[in-house]
Amino acid sequence: MQDVAYIFPGQGAQYVGMGKELYDSYPEAKEVFDQANRILKFDLTKLCFEGPKEELTSTENSQAAILVHSIAALKVLESDSALQFNPKFALGLSLGEYSALIASGSISFEDGVKLVRKRGQLMQKASEKNPGKMACIMGMELPELEKLCRGFGCEVANLNCPGQVVISGSPAPVELTAGMAKEKGAKKAIMLEVSGAFHSSLMDYAKDKLEKEIESVTFNFPKYPVISSVTAKPAPDPVEIKQNLITQVSAKTLFADSIKYVSSQGIKAYLEIGPGNVLKGLLRRIDKSLTVTGFERPADFTTGG
Repeated sequence: MQDVAYIFPGQGAQYVGMGKELYDSYPEAKEVFDQANRILKFDLTKLCFEGPKEELTSTENSQAAILVHSIAALKVLESDSALQFNPKFALGLSLGEYSALIASGSISFEDGVKLVRKRGQLMQKASEKNPGKMACIMGMELPELEKLCRGFGCEVANLNCPGQVVISGSPAPVELTAGMAKEKGAKKAIMLEVSGAFHSSLMDYAKDKLEKEIESVTFNFPKYPVISSVTAKPAPDPVEIKQNLITQVSAKTLFADSIKYVSSQGIKAYLEIGPGNVLKGLLRRIDKSLTVTGFERPADFTTGG
């Protein structure tokens, strides 16, 4: 049985039609989607399969959709005796941390879906109260970019892979920082199609409200270590897990450092479970020696990814 790490996608991985092939092919996946509909009291499945795209892409819907697709794929993976994997770690790209916690048994699927739905709603509301933008800066040294952010009044939001830094904040500071970064030699500065300034202090409203929701949920010790997005280290204690999830809403995430930590523990094989293949691209930039196998559609399970 191969030792692996489970990795789960974050916001932006959604697309119209997501999960439909799994739903039609596997009763385990169908049950996950049907259960999500019952828990959320609306037809998330129809939204995933049929759209419209604008509604699916909204923060309050996309986060729950990605989590449900991820757990549906996980259940199919776990039910297939031909696929022999031994998860030693689990982690996710921001939102994906919730999928990792469900996978590890730290929180129930029901609590996870409810929390992520609430998280999406609160982040959307925070975006309406404090409009913001995010930009991806490529090919610039982090200390120099941090200096620009301080000067213009925005923040570093995501350190996803070497040479790629996402910044976040109010629209004008982000645009000024992105423009100046290009002038100072950044290879690219791309404005992201997101509805707000995620992982910045403009999300403090969402963070404060989500704290009450998280504190009301029972968290267990995970069956295997889940890496925190904000510390890039395992958080075995439920109290610490809760605090990290609260902090995560308005703090920068450390996906690259998280992968480096897991790799340092001898794990070279990663399973990307859920929609899209963004994480495969990130891992290629973090460490070319790592292998990533995607599990998203029925064909992935018959070919082993």
